[in-house]
Amino acid sequence: MFVIIGIVVVLGAVLSGFMMEKGPLLVLMQPSEFVIIAGAAIGATLAANPMRVLKKMVSGILGALKGSRMSKQLYLDTLRMMFALFVKSRKEGLVAIESDVEEPEKSPIFSKYPAFLKDHHTRDFVCDTLRMAITGGATPFDLDQMMELDMETHHTSAHQPVTALSTTADSLPGMGIVAAVLGVVITMSALGGPPEVIGEKVAAALVGTFLGILLCYGVVGPVAANMGKVVDDEHAYYHVLRVVMLSFIKGISPILAVEMGRRAIPDHVRPTFQEMEKSCRQKDDAPVVEKAA
Repeated sequence: MFVIIGIVVVLGAVLSGFMMEKGPLLVLMQPSEFVIIAGAAIGATLAANPMRVLKKMVSGILGALKGSRMSKQLYLDTLRMMFALFVKSRKEGLVAIESDVEEPEKSPIFSKYPAFLKDHHTRDFVCDTLRMAITGGATPFDLDQMMELDMETHHTSAHQPVTALSTTADSLPGMGIVAAVLGVVITMSALGGPPEVIGEKVAAALVGTFLGILLCYGVVGPVAANMGKVVDDEHAYYHVLRVVMLSFIKGISPILAVEMGRRAIPDHVRPTFQEMEKSCRQKDDAPVVEKAA
């Protein structure tokens, strides 16, 4: 929502300032310039990126408009879920959670967290790591290395659409110059005509440069930056899961393991110890629905 508000503020401030200087808004209405800039930028993006990156870029833009899903409640629910899993393992042995890990959809613990099951990246990250711990033979250091590799691979993949959109934003001023040069060519072909006609064509050419710079720094660039922050929030979430699982695999008690994870949560969404303890200790018979921020 704040992305939309920010873009509206940018456009409102620019147009308001233009009108305060008695500038006619109709001069800025140059569809041909917009077609050149937007069409060329979209075409260059299509040429530079495979389909998988383009799909992720579209979903990333939609995700940026919705905002990050990493909220305090999501972290509380995650710590609560991991605590319940660890308590079961501590009471009945590590093998007791094998069925939960092998078939998470049928797990009495995971089934209470539909958002966790729906997020296949997070689900696989947790289940694959615990599966290796159950099979034995892997030291805590080895499991930590596996999680680090998994996180690095996922983070690199998640940043590809951000880089693609940032590159598109960087190309917009250049595309604006292309539109302006084409406008100058048209203007030169009209030399000898009425001055007002030449003036209109020059204005139209300059609008191309204006649109390219405005779209770069006022619209597409900020959206790409927001997408990058959403990806970083996701990476922080994986880091918390990594800390929690590694702590328990090392033999730390369930409550201390989730406390280690709580300390790794970013400050702006970190719950207090009392909030975490209350959440972990309460009985959860109903499914938990995680809410986005």
